[in-house]
Amino acid sequence: MRKYLQKLKAFMLVTALILFSVAAANAQGREISGTVLDTSFGDPLPGVTVLVKGTTRGTTTDLDGKYTISVQPGDEVLVFSFVGFTPQEVTIGNQSMINIELDEDIQSLQEAVVIGYGTQDKKEITSAVASVSSEQFNRGNFTNPTQLLQGKVAGLSVTRPGGNPNQAPEVRLRGISSFGASQSPLIVLDGVIGASIDAVDPNDIETFDVLKDASAAAIYGTRGAAGVILITTKKGSTKKGVSSVTINTFGTAEAPTNLIPVLSPEEFVSRGGTNFGAQTDWRDEVLQTAYNGTVNATITGGFENTSYSASVNYRNNDGIVQNTNRETLNTRFNISHGALNNRLRLNMNLAFTNTDAQNVNAEAVRYATIYNPTAPIFENTEGANRDFGGFFQRPLFDFYNPVALINQQRFTNEQRAAIYSFRADFDLTDKWTLSSQFSQDKFTDLATQFFSRQDFETGFGRNGQAGQNMFDRTTSIWNGTIRFEDEIADRLNFAFLAGGETQIFEERGMNASSTRFLFDQGPNNLGAGGLRLGPGTGMGSFATRAVLNSLFARANFNYNNTYFLSTSVRAETYSGFGRENQTGIFPAVSAGVDMTQILDMGIFNQFKARASFGVVGQLPPSPTLALGIYGNGNRIPLIPGDPNSVFVGINQLANPNPQLRWENTQEFTVGVDFGLMQGKITGQIDYYQRTISDLIFNTEVPVGAPNEFLPGNFYTATNIWANIGDLTSGGLEFLVSMNDVKLGPVSWTPSLNFTIYQRTRIENIGVGSIQLPEIRQGVPGAPGQNNNPIIWNREGERIGDFYGPRMEGLTDGGEYILSGENPEEFERLGNGLPIGDFGFSNTFIYGNWDLNFLARGSWGHMLYNSFRGFYENADGASNTWNSVITRNTPTNPLVTSTPTFSDLYLERGDFLRLDNLQIGYNLPTTSASINNLRLYAGVQNLITFTQFTGVDPEVRWTDTEDVLNPNPLAPGIERRNTYFLPRIWTMGLTLTFK
Repeated sequence: MRKYLQKLKAFMLVTALILFSVAAANAQGREISGTVLDTSFGDPLPGVTVLVKGTTRGTTTDLDGKYTISVQPGDEVLVFSFVGFTPQEVTIGNQSMINIELDEDIQSLQEAVVIGYGTQDKKEITSAVASVSSEQFNRGNFTNPTQLLQGKVAGLSVTRPGGNPNQAPEVRLRGISSFGASQSPLIVLDGVIGASIDAVDPNDIETFDVLKDASAAAIYGTRGAAGVILITTKKGSTKKGVSSVTINTFGTAEAPTNLIPVLSPEEFVSRGGTNFGAQTDWRDEVLQTAYNGTVNATITGGFENTSYSASVNYRNNDGIVQNTNRETLNTRFNISHGALNNRLRLNMNLAFTNTDAQNVNAEAVRYATIYNPTAPIFENTEGANRDFGGFFQRPLFDFYNPVALINQQRFTNEQRAAIYSFRADFDLTDKWTLSSQFSQDKFTDLATQFFSRQDFETGFGRNGQAGQNMFDRTTSIWNGTIRFEDEIADRLNFAFLAGGETQIFEERGMNASSTRFLFDQGPNNLGAGGLRLGPGTGMGSFATRAVLNSLFARANFNYNNTYFLSTSVRAETYSGFGRENQTGIFPAVSAGVDMTQILDMGIFNQFKARASFGVVGQLPPSPTLALGIYGNGNRIPLIPGDPNSVFVGINQLANPNPQLRWENTQEFTVGVDFGLMQGKITGQIDYYQRTISDLIFNTEVPVGAPNEFLPGNFYTATNIWANIGDLTSGGLEFLVSMNDVKLGPVSWTPSLNFTIYQRTRIENIGVGSIQLPEIRQGVPGAPGQNNNPIIWNREGERIGDFYGPRMEGLTDGGEYILSGENPEEFERLGNGLPIGDFGFSNTFIYGNWDLNFLARGSWGHMLYNSFRGFYENADGASNTWNSVITRNTPTNPLVTSTPTFSDLYLERGDFLRLDNLQIGYNLPTTSASINNLRLYAGVQNLITFTQFTGVDPEVRWTDTEDVLNPNPLAPGIERRNTYFLPRIWTMGLTLTFK
């Protein structure tokens, strides 16, 4: 990595030298000199760029604002430009002395960055905040808005291993922030805190503002522990009588890639596999080229003091595995109105999203790779037709026809999301503003499961099975703020914000399932199932309600646009914690200084050094944990033989803990925002250290022992939620962009970012008498590896360490020679978390043509290749399944041992991927009604460079073996049900009417 940084420094220095050399080489002819002043204050402006128009010949002003430039015959105009000022052009003529004054570019100086409960001028930001506008978004077909940010923000990881259109990405900001509570950043959508990301379409987003450090996120208190992503949607025009309609439509073709090599039918039989007489490429039978379409229509406009925006977005995404689909219809409406000479500003946002998703059993993906290649798809026998719908099936362990799985099972989700938001701002005076906002975020999900009577995997022994689950979530938020802003002393600007907020979280759900149907009816007639008790059946419901009350304040100081200070504090009371610890205080402070306003910084036109410290909390995963949790127990007949006397007993699931309190995250960040060569090169560098204490975790306790969290009582259940464990982590983030580099007639804008992680370390695991020296997770599974956790999280060591024996070789017969047979002899083999991530974005413009591409990757993480770990050995027991043959598979000799975990099956996950490439052409138009007509084409996942031989080398921040409860303590496992990875080809059209 040190060599990499040296190369980057060398690249920046060489670039600067080239520019200066070009200027020096062209310094010929007569000289013109002069002085450049600031119009407002009459002060000289150092560092102003002076260029001969149409050339690259130029110079900059010195500390006194003076310059000298050589011009040649034919030179006509000088261009004066400086960051924060409006450029000015002056005709040369016969002048030898040209003095000018530059006006401040108010819009540039006040470039607003969205922060908590408002905005702040970019120049005043003293925390680690990153902004990404729509022009910088990734280009392509994305089902989740966070994918627009993939590879764009240092410290932000957006990963989605495989290509399932119904799988949400894992989003991590600065790595691991907890292992018992949420690790996903808080989403704030147009001021709606905690909004569902599904409530906005990628087409409707104008900007992302990412609050990376605790000082920036502390204004959100307990909900900002994993960082905050602020989303601002597109708004209407403020110009009276101006409206426009934009239509963006594109189609995609998605084809499966990177299929793991397996034995041919002949090779499989010669290896000892059973020959059923057919030749079947199961992946050909399960996979497809998916053709999809997206349409977005947006109308924006304004009249008098009103602006509006309305959009409709439709997306259809078939997956490359047959019978997977995601269809989404999103509508959004925004209207803003100014009254009382714009002293009163009203805004309303409405958004509705309908999503219908269909999935297949993820195990069909596994069997499509390893099912016997000599087995036929169908079997025309009386038994097969009667029992299995004509599909070929055999009563062998872990042996299911994948084509039957995707046709005889069905899993659907009908999701409805709605957000209502109403906001009012009133200027009491020019300095005081009152604001209030009410919002409600509603989300419902109706999930169904269906297994045919002839489904061999689940429904066969039960004569079919069907079920439904309903989940409903409503979050209601009201807040009110008062803001003061003024110059309280000479050149000292002061802004103050204070407010209060109430958030109410309500969730409820129910489920029902039954078995034994006379014929297949699907999941919408559960009463037709003959059995309502026993395996595959069930009925339940739940409801929770929690309240979070908050008071907060923030003060910002700006002295002479040179020295900046920001402080904030938030106090919160949450009903879901123990009665002794329901209130938490979360302070933050940050400061910065623009050194270019004090010192001559040479080629730097901006060099703002900053430091920040903040404290944030973390909500528990459920509001009932402190109370102890009770569930339904067994059915109990009070009177033997009387069915009317049967009741359901109570079963305690967890002990109460009235001392349960906030997780506490403290973070310190130092950073620099810099600009070189008059803004041609800009960037940020941040270094942070994070300490997380009092982690909320569910741990085992001995029944009957004293409950130390509730003195005088005893443990009556086998586990308890408690604050147990401390973590430390850190990292370095770097971003550099070169703006509008001229390569002849081509304009190039590159941007590079990377993050180096100091992996999260467990400082201790325990509280009181509960001490856990380690937490072992990550069981590979069946066959034969159900009792062998491969990731050990040990006190004093890093989260995500693989432990096991090392492969020292093979005997002549292909048997393992391992470094140790017992866990006491196992070694640390690597870690599943990355050392670093990077993204390299590029935009090229040539006339009406534009080209954008993103190359991104990660390095330093190990991945357990579970396909190799189970299916590459040539032992007799493995011959039920086909064998994978990758470039890392031993072939001389073949491994004949029963599959056992070792470092043989760990592979480096380092990768470089050309992920998004798009080329577009803006057609010239003379139509009075057409403002823009653009054609474009692109590709996603074009090529990946990696040593990993599994499906996808993407970082696994969690283990998704249990999809509903991803495990952050078992990162780095590629499971056998990982969805295949598609390559996506796109063609589209954007049309804007005036």
